[in-house]
Amino acid sequence: MGGHFSARSALVPVPEFDIIVFGATGDLALRKLIPSLFHRWRDGQISKTSRIVGVSRAEMDCVGFSKLALGSFREFHPSERVDEAEWGAFTNNLRYCGLDAAHAEADWSYVRNALKGAGDKQRIFYLALPPALYGAVSANIAAAGLNQAGARIVLEKPIGAGLQSARDINAAVGAVFNEDEIYRIDHYLGKETVQNLIVLRFMNSLFEPVWNANAIDHVEITVAETIGAGGRASYYDAAGALRDMVQNHLLQLLCLVAMEPPLDLDSDTLRDEKIKVLRALRPISRVNVRSSTVRGQYGKGAIDGEVAAGYCEELGGPSDTETFVAIRANVDNWRWKGVPFYLRTGKRMASRYSEIIIQFKDIAHALVDDEPLPPTRMVIRLQPDEGVKLLLVTKDPGPGGMRLRYVPLNLSYAEQFEARYPDAYERLLMAVVRGDLGLFMRRDEVEAAWRWVDGIRDAWAQDDTPVYNYAAGTEGPAQAAMMLDREGREWFNGA
Repeated sequence: MGGHFSARSALVPVPEFDIIVFGATGDLALRKLIPSLFHRWRDGQISKTSRIVGVSRAEMDCVGFSKLALGSFREFHPSERVDEAEWGAFTNNLRYCGLDAAHAEADWSYVRNALKGAGDKQRIFYLALPPALYGAVSANIAAAGLNQAGARIVLEKPIGAGLQSARDINAAVGAVFNEDEIYRIDHYLGKETVQNLIVLRFMNSLFEPVWNANAIDHVEITVAETIGAGGRASYYDAAGALRDMVQNHLLQLLCLVAMEPPLDLDSDTLRDEKIKVLRALRPISRVNVRSSTVRGQYGKGAIDGEVAAGYCEELGGPSDTETFVAIRANVDNWRWKGVPFYLRTGKRMASRYSEIIIQFKDIAHALVDDEPLPPTRMVIRLQPDEGVKLLLVTKDPGPGGMRLRYVPLNLSYAEQFEARYPDAYERLLMAVVRGDLGLFMRRDEVEAAWRWVDGIRDAWAQDDTPVYNYAAGTEGPAQAAMMLDREGREWFNGA
């Protein structure tokens, strides 16, 4: 994993490989995967002998798939100029096979032909499919004789809809692939700022001595979206914010903030430390579920001056599925005793951003009595505009007494690093080719996260915890602010 902490290493060519993308005509593949592979190819990181094989039920030929992928690239990357000649050269790496990969009787001969002459190339299967299909597709890959020694498989989140289904999926995929061949992807772990957490914490002597309950008052982790469920409402209604976002994205961020110093950057060493955090999470039960969680669902409101429909309008019927959740979590170990971790995520919120706030404790004695001093905060912004700010109190320059100002020490990646850096999916795809498991979730991690989340879901059901309404374009239900207010705290909403 160590190589991924050097920006320079992102441009080192990877060994030649074949990647078979199942669900190639779906939103994930067209919006993220194919563009990511194109960017790595254009930067010279992917060799001309590597092949990208799209597999989908849609009937089309390779030319049709190339045109579809180019149209999608231009739609989602409008600022990038791609001429026909450049895309045509990239198309030499593209193949397409029409196939229902989950069907036991499907004819895999087209896939076999597309992969002929592979030699010793690394083979990667990327399942951009619903998790319920992972087991069947894995079994069919084996039945078709395509899981050659050392082949790797990439699984998208969420792995299952609860602990038992996660175990079933892991067992089914594990019957075909070894654990060190399974890459459970969470694209948040590929973000530059998320990876930089390890460096920030453990490779700067300034922070590690104060990264504990002695100096930190609380931690906030927020993933806010302005989009609604929209066309995904029927899928989303079976998941909700807790299973869709907390079980993976937010808990992974919590692990990186709270983990103990690893002995090294070996993938299993890092993941051993993360799972210790998950196992130390205090269970949330019926007794404390109302004081520790808030559920919300967006109603009609306004986003950027435009009227936004409520969730039930988009769904076409009533629902008690949460589109917002706030949680007060506790990590019961020596480092974090008494430090709450406030997790928050929601759709149709006032703005789109993901950030981690480390709020330090108040100073013991203020030298100026005019007004309360704002706390020292570290703001780790994941999106948009990745970067790190340290918010400090300083003297306002000039005569006239001791006037104070709250100012940031700012590390903006866009300002500090001029070159375009690979995005999360680009980085993670290249990590798969290299065999770097450190940025991916291990089976026991996934199941430990589900165990804690299932406890919350069970508590909601036993308590009949209400789902509060909030208007689209706001920061969520008022009850989320009240949860912190009861403890003399408030959500940080920008500086």
